[in-house]
Amino acid sequence: MNITPEFTEAQAAVAAGAAIANSVAVRPAPVEAHVTVRGLSKAFAGSPLYSDFNLDLPRGKIVSIFGPNGCGKSTLMNMIAGLTKPDAGEILFDGKSLKDTRIGYVFQNYRDALFPWLTSWENIAYPLRRGGMKPDAVKARVDELAALFEIRFDLKRYPYELSGGQMQTVCIMRALATKPEVMFLDEPFSALDFEMTLFIREKLQQAQAATGVTMVIVSHDLEDAVFLADQILLLTRRPTRIAEIVPFTLPRPRTPESTVDPEFIRVKGHTLEVFRREMNA
Repeated sequence: MNITPEFTEAQAAVAAGAAIANSVAVRPAPVEAHVTVRGLSKAFAGSPLYSDFNLDLPRGKIVSIFGPNGCGKSTLMNMIAGLTKPDAGEILFDGKSLKDTRIGYVFQNYRDALFPWLTSWENIAYPLRRGGMKPDAVKARVDELAALFEIRFDLKRYPYELSGGQMQTVCIMRALATKPEVMFLDEPFSALDFEMTLFIREKLQQAQAATGVTMVIVSHDLEDAVFLADQILLLTRRPTRIAEIVPFTLPRPRTPESTVDPEFIRVKGHTLEVFRREMNA
């Protein structure tokens, strides 16, 4: 699907933390919670998807959202990120509205998320320039990200000159550019080959450890959902509820060898069991 420049710029504005949320009242939340969702409701064509849905997302952790097809994984994340308007409910970030919170967003379709008329470097710098950062500070931040991601391709190249994995890397770097408080990733591995999947897994762990950013990841792949997560949020069929929140405490950094660790196998197996239960419900 082709996306107009206006829509693509709106996407980049979200990556820069420029989304606006509804004004809501503050309610008490657990001390460890970074994002609180209360009374969230959403229906499509009169059919309820979420109804009076509550959720707390922990600070400085990686939470994966996983569940049956059509249960609204991306819709939930997009409501929290301000891309989809809920019918009712409140969403707060440390007691603040979204408009007072810096967020980053990595879109599933990285080909349409990047500005084709800007170089890779300019795409990464876009939210910084849009926010009024001085040129020297912009250059320093982009250089910092290039070092973190060990960039070996020329950032002066345009998106159409890059591989899919390189484009996704640029998208992630752009989402991290503003040092977001919360970062959302919609299917970040779905179009990557195995080599790039391993690379992005490693770099996301390093970025999260270096910044403490709270990450929310939607995945349709069970291994991806478990591998990076501190918690796996398992959803039911619609009308969608929380089936279970599964903790995963395997130490970091997690490597390809972590997938044969007994704890990984146990958590993946339990997650699969809950998923199958909800599929057949």
